[in-house]
Amino acid sequence: MFKKLAGSVAICVLALGVTGAVAQDVTLRVAYENNPGEPVDIVANYWKDLVAEKSEGRIGLELYPSSQMGSKADVTEQAIAGLNVVQISDVGFLADYEPDLGVLFGPYLTDDPAKLFAIYDGEWFKAKEEALRAKGVRIVMPNLLYGVRQLITTKPVRTPADLQGMKIRVPNNIMQIKILEAMGATATPMPLGETFGALAQGVIDGVENPIAVLYGQKFHEEAKYLSMINYLTNTAMFIGGEAYFSSLAPEDAALLQETAYEAGLYSQQLITDLDAKMVEEMKAAGVEVIEVDTAPFKELSMKVYSEFPEWTPGLYDLIQAEIQ
Repeated sequence: MFKKLAGSVAICVLALGVTGAVAQDVTLRVAYENNPGEPVDIVANYWKDLVAEKSEGRIGLELYPSSQMGSKADVTEQAIAGLNVVQISDVGFLADYEPDLGVLFGPYLTDDPAKLFAIYDGEWFKAKEEALRAKGVRIVMPNLLYGVRQLITTKPVRTPADLQGMKIRVPNNIMQIKILEAMGATATPMPLGETFGALAQGVIDGVENPIAVLYGQKFHEEAKYLSMINYLTNTAMFIGGEAYFSSLAPEDAALLQETAYEAGLYSQQLITDLDAKMVEEMKAAGVEVIEVDTAPFKELSMKVYSEFPEWTPGLYDLIQAEIQ
């Protein structure tokens, strides 16, 4: 017996004549911007192995690193349309669907990832998760640690004044655009896959991202100044389409989400272990690591919390109360 999904061959139900039992083969495509060998890729492979083991091979993950499936917006549209795909995302991007989530991607919210993950396990976030599902978005892995976002540039940045006139690549989400502009930079949104070329050609002067991404994308080959501005503790997630996950057998959907959570826990230790090693390797490649005074950067960026009139009144204070 075969069940056909729109635009997808993800699920194939086979009648097993020998035993009379029915087995279901499921293939889920996993898309992300990061290159092979980066922590996100390592976590995706860890998740893939978990799924294969716990499903006894009935469910398989196909990995598509390095933006092979296109932009984040394109892949999200595919997921919402019902295709068998999940992709890496964060709450900054999901704020397009549920505005209040943008507060969790705000500057200097906390330097403790555990406090952010605790919010994701709480009632406030569960309500937001249900609102996303009503809009076609299913959070599959809620607890991926992406890292603390820093700044690598072609000229040294020691104070916010040094950012004046510098074009800094940011993801295409309004929160990060506002933050970098508040600090004095010219925020320049572009897909991660286009960023190395733009840096090499002088189209941009720098990139903000966690250490693992800056290193994995080899930005330090073109930019030799790493400023530790620590402006954003970046948790992340993998998201898919509600239509697709609702079409799965409940036990298969549950297995995918349970193994995803386990892989997310793995990511939290992995990032902690790798960051220091990658910084040392960047130093060996000629990068100057600048330990900046973060206070002036924080002072300038805090105003962005008042620039989202679409947020629920008192949202920032509510989140701060949960973080304490």
